Amino acid sequence: MVFGEPRVGFGTWQNTDPDACAESVRTALEMGYRHIDTAQLYDNEAYVGDGIERADVDREEITLGTKLWPGDLASDRVPEAVSESLDRLGVDYVDVLYVHWPAKDYDPADTLGAFSELRDEGLIRNVGVSNFTTDLLDEARAACDVPIAVNQVELHPLLPQPELIEYCRGHDIEVVAYSPLARGEVFEIPEITDIARENGLSEAQVAIAWLLSKDGVHPIPKASSEDHIRGNLDAADIELASEELARIDDIDRELRIADRDWVDW
Repeated sequence: MVFGEPRVGFGTWQNTDPDACAESVRTALEMGYRHIDTAQLYDNEAYVGDGIERADVDREEITLGTKLWPGDLASDRVPEAVSESLDRLGVDYVDVLYVHWPAKDYDPADTLGAFSELRDEGLIRNVGVSNFTTDLLDEARAACDVPIAVNQVELHPLLPQPELIEYCRGHDIEVVAYSPLARGEVFEIPEITDIARENGLSEAQVAIAWLLSKDGVHPIPKASSEDHIRGNLDAADIELASEELARIDDIDRELRIADRDWVDW
């Protein structure tokens, strides 16, 4: 397993104020989070690294992931790009290195071959992909000589992706759920707001608890305030009733937020 407990991770997208980002990461880690997610594109790897350095938590206890942008996915560019990320993060390795999107310089054998070499060198501990469909996962698994350990995808009550979850579960691929709150849309979903009101919970906690009811899924909500950071983590202790889970599963609306024309969804 790549990720331990708690299964709720800490997302850092759009967290680009240097001190605020570092402090939110420190707060999250000292509060009990152990999974921190960033990316080259987020332009905050250095601030995330500062937060890890500030936190009174051993590096070995933290699962840290970052992602390479499509322009850095050619095999002759991957080692340098990863070295740059490690320097910004101030660490010797990352626990998961992701292909951020399967586009531009991404070539399954070429890119993942470079990832595999970095894993052999100890600079990364697991190979991950992001925004991959089942067909793309088939292609990646065939091309890579080490396991594809993680697929990070948009996942929330308006985009449940049950077939993709089942595929990943069947191939020992853990799923990291980004945008688990659908960028705020969960606050307007009647099924979510009703369950939150009935249980004295926030809508965010209901959405996160629903994701946690699915084996192998690890949501990474982002938050900046201490109250929201704590509230999201507390969702790990919430167990929704089967009837409540079914009500969310049965939502008959779909919204994909992070859409790109280079992926054939």
